[in-house]
Parts: sequence; structure tokens; C-alpha cells
Amino acid sequence: MILHCVFLRLKSAMTQEEKRALFESVVALQKVIPGIVDVKYGPNVSPEGLHGGFVDGFAVTFESPEARDAYLVHPDHVAVGERIVSSTDGGLAGILVFDLNI
Repeated sequence: MILHCVFLRLKSAMTQEEKRALFESVVALQKVIPGIVDVKYGPNVSPEGLHGGFVDGFAVTFESPEARDAYLVHPDHVAVGERIVSSTDGGLAGILVFDLNI
């Protein structure tokens, strides 16, 4: 399995409702893209203060690396990804992706 972690520096003007809607669009991908086992999202709650400005994020669990790879090029994911990029402070610079084998 793959844990696909995405950390975001969202624009400060985004409301909580806009953030929720953005993350729910990621959750909705589970219904249309095979191989997604689980999706979680929320704010960083670490007390260490080492977030580097990435204070929101989500994690998608995939059944296999192949499922993750299919997700990356899926048109629905591409559309959500474009929405995420336009919502971050700095575009792609406002996104950090880290994948783990689990």
C-alpha cells in the first residue's frame, strides 16, 4: 500500500468552508478512481512548530503503487489538482507531496 501525503500552504483568504469543500473534492475521488482505500484531511496539529507554513493537508491510502500511478493521471484527479494549485499560496511551491510504502 502507498500513503500519499499532501501538505498545503493554502491562501490565507480561504474560508473554512472553502477549505472543507476543497478537501471534500479530494474525498469524492474515492468514488470514481479505483484503488483508493481511504482519504483523510485536516489541519496540522503537531505541537512542534516545524510545519514550514504547510498547515493543512490530506493523505490518500492506495492499495498499490499502480493504483497511485493511475490516480495521478486520472482526469478527475487532474481537475482537482488544478483546483488545489490555484488555492495555494505560490501555486506548486505551496504543495509538498510525500509518499510512503506502508
